[in-house]
Amino acid sequence: MAIIDNEAALHVAHRDNHTHRDVNGGWLRPAVFGAMDGLVSNLALITGVAGGSVGPSTIVLTGLAGLAAGAFSMAAGEYTSVASQRELVEAELEVERRELRKHPQAEELELAALYEARGVEPELAREVARQLSHDPEQALEIHAREELGIDPGDLPSPLVAAVSSFGAFAIGALLPVLPYLLGATALWPALLLALLGLFACGAVVARVTARSWWYSGLRQFALGGAAAGVTYVLGTLFGTAVG
Repeated sequence: MAIIDNEAALHVAHRDNHTHRDVNGGWLRPAVFGAMDGLVSNLALITGVAGGSVGPSTIVLTGLAGLAAGAFSMAAGEYTSVASQRELVEAELEVERRELRKHPQAEELELAALYEARGVEPELAREVARQLSHDPEQALEIHAREELGIDPGDLPSPLVAAVSSFGAFAIGALLPVLPYLLGATALWPALLLALLGLFACGAVVARVTARSWWYSGLRQFALGGAAAGVTYVLGTLFGTAVG
């Protein structure tokens, strides 16, 4: 009877087990958003120039220039941003490391107080803090997570961020130019391909949000279409004025 009860309990536990979405997005979110940025910005650039009634060769040149400028700008900005963030974190970790070296008892009491504030009994909190403080590197990791909310062993790489941003933006920015590179002379193939790409990116983003894939896809489709429409009208007006 006890065996049956145990099996039933395990069955219920397995049935009730669940998983969560990756709320940080991992590599997926920055890659998809980088591609979306390239798609929207270069699509808007191309439609704006096309609205000015220029030739296909001018549109291709404009699109490729927008791709290169945007990709390098994204990579430089991402590298600087992540490098600055990493340097700040490393500086804070050095402060914490110095405090652990100079005032180990005070840091141990501080860690115990953190656990007490979370509902752990005082005596148990002090014992846990004491055991965790035996290893200086482990103590640093615990303090960094509890006080700074960071994992010292999982700091972002500026180079990886820059390369991924460059690649994602370039791929996205290439889509509106691709039909022209393959011989198209009208705007609509580039517009259609770019909007389909935006829908696909929006659908993929749904993997890290609570929205349905079609809602996210249509939303990005509509935003990209609106950006293209506005810049086309502006290009037409400016082209007429300049011409």
